[in-house]
Amino acid sequence: MASRKLKILFVSVEVAPLAKVGGLADVAGALPKALRALGHDVRIIMPSYRMIEDNPENAVEECVPEFSVPIHEGLSLPATLKKTAIGDIPVYLVASDRYFTEATESKKVYSLEAEPYVFFDRAVAEAIPRLTPNWTPDVIHCHDWQTGLIAVYLDTFYHDHPVWESVARVFTVHNLAYQGDYPYEIFRYAGLPEELFTWDRLEFYGRMNFMKGGLIYSDVSNTVSPTYARETQTEALGCGLHGLLQYLAAQKRYTGILNGIDMDVYNPQTDPNLVANYSAENPAGKAKCKTALQAECGLPKSKKSAVIGIVSRLADQKGFDLICEAADDLLRLPVQLVLLGTGDPAYETYFQKLQERYSKKVRAFLGYDAQLAQRIYSGSDIFLMPSRYEPCGLGQLMSLRYGTIPVVRATGGLADTISDYSARSGKGNGFVFEEYDAAAMLEAVRRAVETFQDGDAWKRLVERALNSDFSWNSSAKKYVELYRQALAKLRLVAAA
Repeated sequence: MASRKLKILFVSVEVAPLAKVGGLADVAGALPKALRALGHDVRIIMPSYRMIEDNPENAVEECVPEFSVPIHEGLSLPATLKKTAIGDIPVYLVASDRYFTEATESKKVYSLEAEPYVFFDRAVAEAIPRLTPNWTPDVIHCHDWQTGLIAVYLDTFYHDHPVWESVARVFTVHNLAYQGDYPYEIFRYAGLPEELFTWDRLEFYGRMNFMKGGLIYSDVSNTVSPTYARETQTEALGCGLHGLLQYLAAQKRYTGILNGIDMDVYNPQTDPNLVANYSAENPAGKAKCKTALQAECGLPKSKKSAVIGIVSRLADQKGFDLICEAADDLLRLPVQLVLLGTGDPAYETYFQKLQERYSKKVRAFLGYDAQLAQRIYSGSDIFLMPSRYEPCGLGQLMSLRYGTIPVVRATGGLADTISDYSARSGKGNGFVFEEYDAAAMLEAVRRAVETFQDGDAWKRLVERALNSDFSWNSSAKKYVELYRQALAKLRLVAAA
C-alpha cells in the first residue's frame, strides 16, 4: 500500500506562474512538480482569472459545461470548469461571471470580501465529481484560509457522496495571521447548519473563521516549517488558535514541513533575467550581476560597498519597523540598499524619502516585478530579512540560490534554514540575530559587512550558498507521508 501512487488535488487561489501574489503561489506551482517527479498524479484547481484566460500561452478550454453551485437556500450560482496546464500538470479553473473576473493582474487576485471564497469552495465540491469517471482524487490538499470551507462542506453536505467519501483531506497553513475572519452573516450566507456555529467548530469570538474550519474538518494539517509549527502553538504567535493547534498536534494531526523552492526557475546558471550566468564552479558572473544592478539602480559602481537587497511585502511582520529605526546607522556602513516591495503606504512613503536623502546609497522600487526580483537576488551581496515572525520564508532560500548571504532573525523557517556564521569555525550560511530589536539587527548587518570585507571568507560563504540544496525533493516525500497518514485516518474513521 505504501508504494501505491496517489492522485492528489491541489487547491489554491494563486499558483505560479498563472497568477502570483506571494509565496503561496510559488509553493502551489512548485510542489506539484516535485510530487509528479515522484510518480504521483497531481492536478490543481484554482479560480479562473482574466489574466489566465486572456493569455494565449495558457491554452484554456472548457472541460465541464455550466453547472449550478448551491450557496444557501434560495441562492445558486452558475459556474463552468475550464482546463489549462503548467507543463504536464493539469490545472482546472473554476470560472464565474460574478467572481474573480476583475483580476487582470496578480495584485488583484485576492478579494477582501468573503463571498467569492464561499462560492469557490462550494464550487470545488461540486465540480470534481463532474470529472468522474475520468479522474477522482485520493487526497484533496487545500492551502490557506481561502480554501478553509472545502473540508467543512465535504463533511457536511458530501459526507456520503460516492466520490468524496473516500477522499482524504489535508490543509496547509501558510500564515496563521490571515484566517478569513468574518461576521456571523457570512456563516449564514455560506448555507451551513446552525449547529456548526459553536466554539468547537466555526465560531471564533462571535465571528466565523475559515481557517479554523479547515483545521478542524481536515484529516491532517500542517504549516510550512517545523519551528513555525511550534511557534503557532504559543499564545504569542498562535493568533487565538494556539489551543486548537496544541490539541491537533497532540493528536498528531498538525505538523511542520519546510518549504522548498523551484531550483529550475531560480537557477543562476540558466536564469534569462541575468546579464551573466554563474555557478559555484564558475562564480565570476555574480560580480557582473552586481555591477549591472548598481547601474540599473543609478548607484555608483563600487566593489567595496556591499549591496543589501530586500524583496518583500512592506509590513510590520517583515521587520520594517526595525529597518526604519536603524536606517541612518545602517547607511553609515559601506553599503548600498536596494529594495523592491509594496504594502503599507507609510513604509512606501518612508523609503521614497529615504531614497531622496541617500540618493547615492538607496534605490526603492515600489511595486512587484518578478524579473527585477531575481536581478536583486543575484546582484546583491547581502539579503536582509529581519522578520518579526516568518512561517517559512522563501526569500532567504532564493538569495542563497543566487549566492547572496542572508541576514535574518531567528524565527520560523528562517531559524530552520539559516545558521549563524562563525569566523572562528567558518561554519554557517548567514548572519542571525535573536532578539526583535533594531540594535541586534544592526549588529548582525555589521558582522556581515565586516565579513564581506574579508574577501577569502566571503568567497567561501558564497560558494557554500551556491552549493545549497533547498529543492522540494525531501519535503515532497514528507508530504507524501502526510497524505498517507490522512488516508490512514480516513480509513480508521470509516471502519469505526
